[in-house]
Amino acid sequence: MDWISFGIDLILHLDRYLDLIIRSFGLWTYLILFVVIFIETGLVVTPFLPGDSLLFAAGAFAAKGSFNVSFLFFMLWLAAVLGDTVNYWIGHYVGPRVFRENVRWLKREYLERTQAFYEKHGGKTIFLARFIPIIRTFAPFVAGIGKMRYGYFITYNVVGGLVWTALFIFGGYFFGNLPVVKHNFSLIIIAIIVISVMPAVVEALRSRRAPASVAPPKTSVD
Repeated sequence: MDWISFGIDLILHLDRYLDLIIRSFGLWTYLILFVVIFIETGLVVTPFLPGDSLLFAAGAFAAKGSFNVSFLFFMLWLAAVLGDTVNYWIGHYVGPRVFRENVRWLKREYLERTQAFYEKHGGKTIFLARFIPIIRTFAPFVAGIGKMRYGYFITYNVVGGLVWTALFIFGGYFFGNLPVVKHNFSLIIIAIIVISVMPAVVEALRSRRAPASVAPPKTSVD
């Protein structure tokens, strides 16, 4: 099985893999989940890792007693906030150079799409991006590049991380073990992914209909 096939299988059968991890690692699973969420939000090169679906699955397992839901929520909220913070400072120190040069390990189209998202939504992007895969990973990076005031950034970061983790963890906790959800878990994961990416798809379609040049990064993002 190649990496792409494995990744698709992992996402579609996240409940099975998470169950295996819990059985194999016990309490260390908290740390594994913390690291995955931290990397998914904190490293601009890993937007492909599961975020929304992993939180939902973890919440469902918490309802079955595999996790303490309060501790799980706190740990993954902390991971999300720290991840965005690290991503912000990486962008801050790397600077606008990534827009001037063809950096191999960054997808320029994702950066430009995220910057266009900023142009439309301003500082609210940090909050809104939490719910959109790929943009979620690139938004704090672009905020750092644009020199958004850190006090302004951290407010949206903390609140956005809180709402994001609470929505999916407690969504999984209260609804993940309903028979209709449990027996169609792969379809639910697909639905979560589709709903999450829809705003980005709509924005991309609008941009194609009315193409506009992407402005260079601002010296400050408000």
